[in-house]
Amino acid sequence: MSAHKRHLTRRRLLAASAVGVAGTGAAVAAGTGLLSSASAATFGYTDDGSNYVITTGASLVLKVSKSTGDITSLAYKGKEYEGYGGRHSHVESGLGASTVTIKLTGSTILVKVAHGSITQWIAARSGQNSVYLWTDKADASFTATRFIVRLKAGVFPNEGPDSWIGASDSVIEAGDVFKRADGTTHAKHYSGKRVIDYDHIGFTTGSAALWLVRSNHEKASGGPFYRSLLRHSNEGGAALYEILHYNQAQTEPERYGLQGPYVLNFTDGGAPSSSLFHANLDTSWVDGLGITGWVGRAGRGKVAGVGLKGMDAKYAYTVGFANSDAQYWAKAAAGTGAFSCKGMLPGTYTLTVFKGELAVHTRQVTVTAGGSTALNSLTIGSDPSSATAIWRLGDWDGTPGEFKNAELMTYAHPSDARAAKWTGNVTIGGGDEAASFPAYIWKDVNDGILLYFKLTAAQAAAAHTLRVGVTDAYINGRPRVSVNDWVSAIPSAPTQPSTRSLTTGSYRGNNQTFVFNVPTSAWKTDVSQYNVLKLNVVSGSTGSAFLSPGTSFDCIDLLA
Repeated sequence: MSAHKRHLTRRRLLAASAVGVAGTGAAVAAGTGLLSSASAATFGYTDDGSNYVITTGASLVLKVSKSTGDITSLAYKGKEYEGYGGRHSHVESGLGASTVTIKLTGSTILVKVAHGSITQWIAARSGQNSVYLWTDKADASFTATRFIVRLKAGVFPNEGPDSWIGASDSVIEAGDVFKRADGTTHAKHYSGKRVIDYDHIGFTTGSAALWLVRSNHEKASGGPFYRSLLRHSNEGGAALYEILHYNQAQTEPERYGLQGPYVLNFTDGGAPSSSLFHANLDTSWVDGLGITGWVGRAGRGKVAGVGLKGMDAKYAYTVGFANSDAQYWAKAAAGTGAFSCKGMLPGTYTLTVFKGELAVHTRQVTVTAGGSTALNSLTIGSDPSSATAIWRLGDWDGTPGEFKNAELMTYAHPSDARAAKWTGNVTIGGGDEAASFPAYIWKDVNDGILLYFKLTAAQAAAAHTLRVGVTDAYINGRPRVSVNDWVSAIPSAPTQPSTRSLTTGSYRGNNQTFVFNVPTSAWKTDVSQYNVLKLNVVSGSTGSAFLSPGTSFDCIDLLA
């Protein structure tokens, strides 16, 4: 029987204390170091020379490398889950040589991994099948902030849009997007969820499961609607991710400081307990551990709002808070718009009200430690849908959701066999206009989409404003329009993420509206004839196919 399993006598316990084996229960709580029962003796840690071996006193035993801080073993009920390709679970892509220390405080074992600007913390608690993790990053000396849990091949089903079969699937883009013989596409990017949409991600066999319960993402970048890697699997192994900064579809500068806890949790096949979700998690036990940068409940504040005026009942509303140090969000109640956001670090934040994913109201709000900031009803005053339009294609909600292929693009490549043709012109008033209009236009794929519409004599006798709302763009792609014989000027390039978001499951960038003032001379004078609006993508950059300059659309309308 291994050292961390055997029952310890008092003599053995005292001898083992130099390498950290410890008991739990009332004796430990009283500080005596004695075991209250034989079963409690299984909680503790040993040193096998290369790793700290931590037994939780439940069904989980983990190992942490003494030289790198990697988690080198996750054994649940005696079965090993950790590692693939000779690599282990760690922050970033592995820190390499690090200073690794361990200590026991009450019913918690805490490992500190220090390497340059990053400190990783790993904790296990007595009687739990969970591992608690924190990442503290001080600067940009590492390009990403993520924790990756690497899992052995074959322990979980290899299925879903974020899985692929390396032996038979064909690589179609950048070495990480694959196409199967049936034409479906697969990639680690295609988990299809925004941060606000999930509390946990993981794998299950039905009888055993491993979940990564995300943190509150207060030090992440991108807000509630950000999409990034969550998990992947292939025949070589599987992985779970906690992504805090990845330079993929990033719309904000990176934030620094302590982030967590995020939690690895084993179950017997079911979902993790909701008590582990960041909004419910009791972290009072963390306060005395000495984790650098940790701010407990007493050092945090709250914002509560009575409600929102001017809401559109068709949409969900979210209230976001952001500054250079932290970000938070809360869902607004349907009908009233009431909201509450707790656990916020002190500071002054920009409060943003989102209709869907479109910012429609902003203001400043200050949070104090231990305080609660109350806000009266906020009146939404910047919803572009309130403007009267002759016609409107889609609606202003910050997403391409009403348009063709939009939903598929959150978990598939645009070349996927399930995608409807990206070409096709639209007639306003013809029915199903938005569903016929492509969510994305690329210069090398479907440039020059046409919209046909008629005007009354009175409408044709006046100039009108044409608005084209976009959500994201690739390599400076932006719309240029022509109406009949009139051609607009080329707009300036928008500020958008530099990554290939449109092919990696995200339409989320910096929502921007391009405004074109169309003169009276542009319209057809014969009201029985259709006016023809042509949409082109322009850019000073070049690319090919779905990596040519492109943009995703939110809404297009012609104002009265």
